[in-house]
Amino acid sequence: MKKIVSVLLVLCAFVAIPAQAQLKWGIKGGANVSKVSFNKDLFASENMGGFFIGPMAELALPLGLGVDAALLYDQRGVKSHDNNFKQAGLDIPVNLKYTIGLGSMLGVYVAAGPNFFFNFKGDDGIVDKRKAMIGVNVGLGVKLFKHLQVGANYNIPLGKSGDVKFKDGVNAVFSDKYKTKTWQISAAYLF
Repeated sequence: MKKIVSVLLVLCAFVAIPAQAQLKWGIKGGANVSKVSFNKDLFASENMGGFFIGPMAELALPLGLGVDAALLYDQRGVKSHDNNFKQAGLDIPVNLKYTIGLGSMLGVYVAAGPNFFFNFKGDDGIVDKRKAMIGVNVGLGVKLFKHLQVGANYNIPLGKSGDVKFKDGVNAVFSDKYKTKTWQISAAYLF
């Protein structure tokens, strides 16, 4: 009898969770700053600014948990001596969120999850950029007035972002792999 009651309670919980879940759609945008890491003796670089914008969805579950995903046009890159090497592509972050409510109008959240980036531009002769990259997001932010979210996020690629090659005629002077790490500041409005 105890097993039957336990199974019924678990089934009721699984039925109740989707009933309490809320799906919201919105738009997300912001600014990012990319830092490229590789051998500094061969190639000096500086941080470079970019932007991102696109639609997003958030599924709010009970107990402060939630999942959000976005489909963003994202521009990032690196500045060097004479050139700017930009990566422009489709960024798909999928984050698990935990929100602590501080009243009905304010909440604080932490988020983490995978990030998928698909580059629109390939080799430009000097920089050979990966066409697809996987990374990890970590972030935090605030939810205001049940519709607005402001957050900060750090994206760490799991592999290399591309290769830098400088050529002297037909012979390569040097080649190095690089990794693009990105800080993001975002604002989202959910309908």
